[in-house]
Amino acid sequence: MDSIIVQCNDCGAKNKIPAAKQHLGPKCGKCGQRLNISQNVVPVELSDTDFQDFIQDIQLPALVDFFSPTCGPCRMLAPVIDSLARKYFGRLIVAKLDTSRNQMTAMHFQVRGVPTLLFFKNGQPIDQMVGAAPEQDITQKIEAII
Repeated sequence: MDSIIVQCNDCGAKNKIPAAKQHLGPKCGKCGQRLNISQNVVPVELSDTDFQDFIQDIQLPALVDFFSPTCGPCRMLAPVIDSLARKYFGRLIVAKLDTSRNQMTAMHFQVRGVPTLLFFKNGQPIDQMVGAAPEQDITQKIEAII
């Protein structure tokens, strides 16, 4: 599981935050102050085993990038996905799923090509984009669902 390290602005303590829990408003383990992680946010890495529970449990809309590490367009889209995770922190959860390792979830959502972006709200898929779309096109879809 990926995690991020965030230094507390109040006491200076370093805190390790699991990426899958970064949207829950983490607090410093030493002083209890709320941590500002907006510049450290990363997309949540999901797998077949945790996908459904994660999507059902979150309160915010979500964007899930179905990708393959050997796909050229997927690698080109990766920095955009990282940027969107930081830009929309607190309003949208950005996640990614490696389809070469997690084929069951990709089959469930009928993902036939990568990259495919699925947009979820209230645990249900509401929209999708196939291919490496420009950032402004993805942003328009995000703005429409949040």
